[in-house]
Amino acid sequence: MLRSYIAFDIETTGLSPAEDEVIEIGALKVRDGRVQERFMEFIKPQRPIPAFITGLTGIDNDMVASARSREQVIPEFLSFCEEDVLIGHNILFDYSFIKVNADTLGYSFEKSGIDTLKIARVVHKELPSRSLGVLCEHYQIQNSAAHRAYHDALATAKLYQTLAHYFEEKEPQVFLPAELCCTAKKSLPATEKQRKLLARLIKEKKREEGCDLENLTRAEASRLIESLLAR
Repeated sequence: MLRSYIAFDIETTGLSPAEDEVIEIGALKVRDGRVQERFMEFIKPQRPIPAFITGLTGIDNDMVASARSREQVIPEFLSFCEEDVLIGHNILFDYSFIKVNADTLGYSFEKSGIDTLKIARVVHKELPSRSLGVLCEHYQIQNSAAHRAYHDALATAKLYQTLAHYFEEKEPQVFLPAELCCTAKKSLPATEKQRKLLARLIKEKKREEGCDLENLTRAEASRLIESLLAR
């Protein structure tokens, strides 16, 4: 069992790393089996949080209104991770969002990780679901705020320790850290034409969008243009 690692989880506005946004990161740094440091941050999205995401996570637009931007939060999270192995439940989903954002902002994020979902699929074939919630219920792991990033990260760390205790000796191969390979396409930066059009629309409509035009992706710029034109 690893004694030092980063367990992390994120909440997002959707399922596409190239099109959707990270709105919360939660992580814990474990050193010699103990939680040494925590990372809990909202990220202010460029567009409103969809209602179904609020229904799932409890995170609404008021909660992120005063949050910092991804340009501020993502680099801090990358630094927090240091050279550690990452642990997550369905880890490639979370990793791909961080990886795409890191690439877009000009940072490197190449990591190895352990996926508790992958482990559970091997050692718990009898369960109808290997979701984090089902596994926490199965092992009586308390998660007081499911679908909130830090609490899910903490539950994942407890799940990893529990699975390792019972199954690592029997199935050592699934507990080995593996290189995380992100297949998500990197977000393309907004074109100069999009940025100029946005600047003009914001001025014409006397809107204060609070976004960094230089760091918008092409998809984000398109949605913002559509939103401004519809007003």
